[in-house]
Amino acid sequence: MVRYGGIEAGGTKFVCAVGTGPDDIGDRVRIPTTTPQDTLSEVKAYFAERPVDAVGIATFGPVETRPGHDGFGTITTTPKPGWAGADLVGAVREIVDVPVTIDTDVNGAALAEARWGAGTGHSSVLYVTVGTGVGGGVAIDGRPIRGLVHPEMGHVSVARRPGDTFAGVCPFHGDCFEGMASGTSMRARWGRGPDDLGSDLDQALAIETHYLAAGFRQFVYTLAPDVIVMGGGVSQLRGIHADTNRKLVDSMADYAVQPEHREGFVVPPGLGEDAGIVGALALAESGA
Repeated sequence: MVRYGGIEAGGTKFVCAVGTGPDDIGDRVRIPTTTPQDTLSEVKAYFAERPVDAVGIATFGPVETRPGHDGFGTITTTPKPGWAGADLVGAVREIVDVPVTIDTDVNGAALAEARWGAGTGHSSVLYVTVGTGVGGGVAIDGRPIRGLVHPEMGHVSVARRPGDTFAGVCPFHGDCFEGMASGTSMRARWGRGPDDLGSDLDQALAIETHYLAAGFRQFVYTLAPDVIVMGGGVSQLRGIHADTNRKLVDSMADYAVQPEHREGFVVPPGLGEDAGIVGALALAESGA
């Protein structure tokens, strides 16, 4: 039986597993993200004892995803201390002599949601995670989008909410999508995190859904997805999918609005917290 190895490489933890999909994830292990040497040593030890036919890595970025590039599989300009230049693919290849595929965690999640989750039956699936940061990936006809770089949707410009003077928190762009809509921006704006907003929750949601709709509008008009799957910690706030959906449609002002856009277009992940590791297994299987 063919077995795939998956690595979900995150800023706080790495998850390694062997399996074939959401109904077959065996022997899962969580490894704290510390230094590249220590973290990748534990990853290598895991796969040294588990034979697999291919490995997929769904990672935080930025990461070099072009197979013919000298830096293929290497983390590039990440703000994660010590991880710029870390060679994820090279580390895995020291242990296994099988194909290794790497992409962003959000591209992997888009692929997984398209095949097994909330995007099942759709040819174009956009996955956006809204948590500490904001990231997005797209799977079209079962393959993730990438080119010279992978999508960095968290860093597009967004229209400001009238009267909003908040500077934004992105260290690169200030008031980009991530700078205005991430959990980090909510904490900076309100002095506490999304889970602890108390009486400010309604006002915080009004601001948050404005910026989510502003970002999603750009993706609808440029990528024409069939569905937007929104995950991440911020996406767990009550009513946020429906409110964002409504504001997105309102912002489109009846231009190229389809009936499918009006309700149930912005949806929660069907795979829940498993979208990342299942995405890694999907990358291994597809070689995408």
